[in-house]
Amino acid sequence: MALIYYAESIKAQADAPTVPDAARPEVAPESVPEAAALAALHNALATWFAVNARDLPWRAAECTPWGVLVSEIMLQQTPVVRVLPVWEEWLRRWPEPSALAREPAGEAVRAWGRLGYPRRALRLHAAAVAIGADHGGEVPGTYPELLQLPGVGSYTAAAVAAFAFGRRETVVDTNIRRVHARLFSGAALPSPALTAAEMRLAANALPDGAGPSVRWNASVMELGALVCTARSPKCGQCPVSGSCAWLAAGEPPPTYTPKGQSWHGTDRQVRGAVMAVLRVAESPVARELFQRAPADLGFEPAGIGIPLAALHRLDSAPEQLERALSGLLSDGLAELHPAGFRLPA
Repeated sequence: MALIYYAESIKAQADAPTVPDAARPEVAPESVPEAAALAALHNALATWFAVNARDLPWRAAECTPWGVLVSEIMLQQTPVVRVLPVWEEWLRRWPEPSALAREPAGEAVRAWGRLGYPRRALRLHAAAVAIGADHGGEVPGTYPELLQLPGVGSYTAAAVAAFAFGRRETVVDTNIRRVHARLFSGAALPSPALTAAEMRLAANALPDGAGPSVRWNASVMELGALVCTARSPKCGQCPVSGSCAWLAAGEPPPTYTPKGQSWHGTDRQVRGAVMAVLRVAESPVARELFQRAPADLGFEPAGIGIPLAALHRLDSAPEQLERALSGLLSDGLAELHPAGFRLPA
């Protein structure tokens, strides 16, 4: 069963590969405090979390490991407010991996809706199939086993092992990295990419014992999501502000400017618009419907008029549309039927 200590965050770099320390000189993590001071931090954050943690369904004691795994995949690069309704509908429809594995992969993509990065839906479907084939339909409970599932990287494997099975694992997501950078290293932000030094710091900060380690992972993650935010940290509300190296250093500014991801006018926007059409289509969509507005073709397509009109309003160049269609095919998010494009069967 899942533990109520679980916490959510936007995992923008959750499963990114670790890079050598020398390649990322922006942050040089320091050692964690001595044992007594570190224990005080553990206790302070556990107390704060018990009072302030958000009530989210994947934290509930009755949530299954499958529910935790689904939440972890959905929460990657996606805020909780968007994930909640999709997660709830997903678990109503597919309460266990075998239920999803029996469906075509395209149904997972369809149900993914507008969460973005829909390849995650394909990976969840593949993971459900693997869970049935290799683990008797039950989500495996150890880090090495979880890491072997399709679409599960090092962060997700550690998080599910910790939050669904109560294991002592080093969980490091974007929020945890930011809290560690400020609390221990005195830096405004962590390095742009996860470093080996950050992983060592996180491992050294982890309490002994499974229960305390899970509480620590969850509480640090929640602190980063609610209080120690990237742009406007609420230091007056922080339960460990008196031990924060960043505050003690006078709140030095970041050594780099985080780059946001562009959207308007990009291939990603066009891909998303094409996917919106395919999600509602009940039959294959002819290529010419993507290329030319229905009015120019002399008929109104049933069921897909609204998302198709939104696609054409983008007024994307023909070569950009072709890149989007080709990319969706190569990623397995669409397939080419004699009658046109459709979600994978």
